[in-house]
Amino acid sequence: MPRAWVFGDDLDTDQIVPGRYAPFMVGQDTFHTYAFCDARPGFAKTVQPGDVLVGGENFGCGSSREYAPAALKKLGVGGIVAKSFARIFFRNCVNLGIPVIESADAIALARDGDDVTLDAAAGVLRTPQGEARLRPHAPFAQEILAAGGVVAYLREHGDFPAIR
Repeated sequence: MPRAWVFGDDLDTDQIVPGRYAPFMVGQDTFHTYAFCDARPGFAKTVQPGDVLVGGENFGCGSSREYAPAALKKLGVGGIVAKSFARIFFRNCVNLGIPVIESADAIALARDGDDVTLDAAAGVLRTPQGEARLRPHAPFAQEILAAGGVVAYLREHGDFPAIR
C-alpha cells in the first residue's frame, strides 16, 4: 500500500533536487537518486512506487527546474497532494503525468509513513485519520494525466510524427 511523505509549506525545487545534482551535472541515469538528499536524506532509497507526497502551501516553488518533478517521476511517486502548488511546478508535473492535486485538508490528516490511498476519481485521499477532499482537475489536465503525460497525450491525439 502506498505511504505518505509529508512536507510543509514552501517546499522549493532546490529541496527536491539541489542544482548541483542536475542531470547535466551527474547524468540522466542518476540525478533522481539525489531527490531530497539535503531536506530528507534517504528519501530516494526508501520511497516506493505509488507513494504519495503531501504538502502545505506553495509546493514546488523556486526555480522552474523540470528535473525536480522528473526525478519524482523516475522514482515512481504516485501523486502529490498539497494545499497549493507553484504554477510552473504544477504544469511540469501534469506534463510528465504525475497527478498533482490540491486539497485544503490533506496536510492536517496525513502523517509521515501512513498507508494512504489516492483516489483522484472519487476526489479523496484516504488516510488513517480520515478522508481529505481533493480539488478536481480541469478536464484537459485530466486527459493529459490519463494519457500518462503531454507527450503520450499528443501521440494519442495528434499527428505529430516527430514524437512517435
